[in-house]
Amino acid sequence: MTDSELQLREAIIAKCRWMNATGLNQGTSGNISARHGNTMLISPSATPYDLLTPDMIAAMPIEGEYGSWRGPLKPSTEWRFHLNIMKARPDVGGIVHTHATYSTVLAIARKEIPACHYMMAAFGGMNVRVADYARFGTKELSEHALKALENRTACLLANHGMIATGTSLDKAMWLAVELETIARQYYLSLAIGGPVLLSEADISETAAAFGSYGVQDPPVKANATP
Repeated sequence: MTDSELQLREAIIAKCRWMNATGLNQGTSGNISARHGNTMLISPSATPYDLLTPDMIAAMPIEGEYGSWRGPLKPSTEWRFHLNIMKARPDVGGIVHTHATYSTVLAIARKEIPACHYMMAAFGGMNVRVADYARFGTKELSEHALKALENRTACLLANHGMIATGTSLDKAMWLAVELETIARQYYLSLAIGGPVLLSEADISETAAAFGSYGVQDPPVKANATP
């Protein structure tokens, strides 16, 4: 195991524990993955986060034998949508899935989040869609998630939870926090008559200003090799 892989495995564990400590997730219901070269590292299935050690993080080839994995513990039951997102979206370096309360409330009601706040620009468009329902861990759920994520960085999963993606693990977690925040704000706004929505021009202007806002991608070194 290289130093970079060890650090990424440790980062996955730290973020799993952090999202539970902050209330962004509960129990072992959420899962996190990160890209390491041609491999996806993903939290294991049904394992308390406080018990995780770096060697317990499962490794799956992004290209190669589909669904194969290495490790002492099998990968999260949601490995399929994690892997399929990484296969379909080379720009994605990290994925966070949680059952965060307000995001899940909207997912249960099957209410997409409209452009009620300028931070909607962080999700890539005028809404955060709700993917159609399918049982956890299934091919159908993965297909629905991929459709809801078209031209988006996040989505809700009907009667389930949320997915946030990012070019890095840090960015994916930042976006998961932003998604739960805007879900709460939208939910509360519905109680006082509903939000006044922003225009496409408003969201586009914000997106253009995001070049120096939020969690930034690390700079590419001049002598870096592909």
